[in-house]
Amino acid sequence: MSATPIRIDFVSDVVCPWCAIGLNALEQAIARVGDDAEVELHFQPFELNPQMVPEGEDATEHLARKYGIDAQQIARNRDVIRDRGAALGFTFNARERIHNTFDAHRLLHWAALEGAGRERALKHALLRAYFTDGEDVSDREVLVRLAAAVGLDAGRARGVLDSDEYADAIRAQERYFLERGIHSVPAIILNQRHLISGGQPVEVFEQALRQLADAKSA
Repeated sequence: MSATPIRIDFVSDVVCPWCAIGLNALEQAIARVGDDAEVELHFQPFELNPQMVPEGEDATEHLARKYGIDAQQIARNRDVIRDRGAALGFTFNARERIHNTFDAHRLLHWAALEGAGRERALKHALLRAYFTDGEDVSDREVLVRLAAAVGLDAGRARGVLDSDEYADAIRAQERYFLERGIHSVPAIILNQRHLISGGQPVEVFEQALRQLADAKSA
């Protein structure tokens, strides 16, 4: 095992389907590498739609307007995403709306400070809530429930959400990655130097991790 862990910054949003695919593929790659490489996974915030209104928008209408594609293309894209997810053990179901994610990122930031893998557990809970269960991940009651479900204190979660706590930290982190050229997600940055973009196959992440591990041990 390498003496210094490989740092992985996973820049993503919780309403980004390719981020769900990328995270599951990355984690399977980490499992394949096993003791050959020690990794340190950090989640970084990115908002696909920072100006999203509080009530959200119809998902199909939003995608059509944003990307200039029609309903048939959107349906084909969703089929591809559903199949990629299924191959990784992640279920994509129908979702009618897309939501603002700023509060979700604030809660993830707090969860990271709580340690013991809480942020990672909450990240997965948020992705499942939105993509599998079709829940509104901007709804504070939903967020509090998800936080409690992964072992976080519900009262403290509510306190974070009812205040502006960590808002400045999230904006600063988002600005940091935007200024460094990250404009689409997922963006997976290894050791703050090597960028892998998109929801790549497990093998791509595995190869990158093994190369870095071999370089460290050489």
